[in-house]
Amino acid sequence: MAQELFWETLYYFDSQDESFIPNGPPRSSRRRPRAYLPRRFTRAIYAVDSSTIKLVTNSLDWAKHRRRKAAAKCHMSLKLNSFMPSIVIVKAANTHDSTEAAELCADLKAGEVVVFDKAYVDYAHLHTLADREVTWVTRSKSNMAYEVEAVHNEPKGKIIRDVLVRLTGHDSHKAYPEYLRLVEARVVVDGKEKVMTFMTTNLTWASSSITELYKARWAIEVFFKQLKQTLKLSDFLGYNESAVRWQIWTALLTYVLLRFIAHRAKWSRSFARLFSCLRGVLWRRLEMFSVLAACGTADDPIPIRSAPDRAYLPGFGDC
Repeated sequence: MAQELFWETLYYFDSQDESFIPNGPPRSSRRRPRAYLPRRFTRAIYAVDSSTIKLVTNSLDWAKHRRRKAAAKCHMSLKLNSFMPSIVIVKAANTHDSTEAAELCADLKAGEVVVFDKAYVDYAHLHTLADREVTWVTRSKSNMAYEVEAVHNEPKGKIIRDVLVRLTGHDSHKAYPEYLRLVEARVVVDGKEKVMTFMTTNLTWASSSITELYKARWAIEVFFKQLKQTLKLSDFLGYNESAVRWQIWTALLTYVLLRFIAHRAKWSRSFARLFSCLRGVLWRRLEMFSVLAACGTADDPIPIRSAPDRAYLPGFGDC
């Protein structure tokens, strides 16, 4: 019921206000939390990832993850143009992420872009996406066997190399016999420069665009953070499968409601502040949009000083 209510609510909001879930990049940064996408991209871009939700081992036989651990997983395809989920899978965390890749990318259309981590790399699935003319960007696995066929672009700046490769492993070459583009670059992660290798089928974009697209994938981590920390999706009222699924879908429904309220109120502050403002006045008879207007447009607080300023008047000395 909660799952169906979530999708029906999302579709209803989209039908009532077409600008709530834009097809292209939003014109205003108020329509999504932050501008994660490079501005020159005009096509729909999806980020695919999962988040593990730790549970209690002795109460959850259905979600046994390891010998002494239990966990559920929320697999998601997030549309970065609108920061809204397009496909959500909630299940036990006892399967590899790559097994869910095909279902998460099932609705992608020709010309659209999907970005995912190397945990979702399945060469047969990647070949299917290429046949459907869906552009994908991911990271290469450390044990990937390949040979360099040609140099695609000369390296410059942070780009170490940009080459065309062909997989040489027996199973991988059989699953994906065509060329792949490999981009190796230095990127900044947590304030430190790190070398990463990316794969894609696109042969026309600049090397820097490939790295920027993968960087945009990290926005889905912000989405999971809002669910687990701001909406408190870490403490569960029940631990059977139905209770866990119900609470996860209810949190997603709450997220959509808050985002639609923020869209209508032209909210430009953080998602956490929006949640705090509405939670503080939830049981009071106040007009919601007036409260948000007051909280969202208030000036920054006056800085507190440890001692008052000393005034100086000519002829009187210090006062």
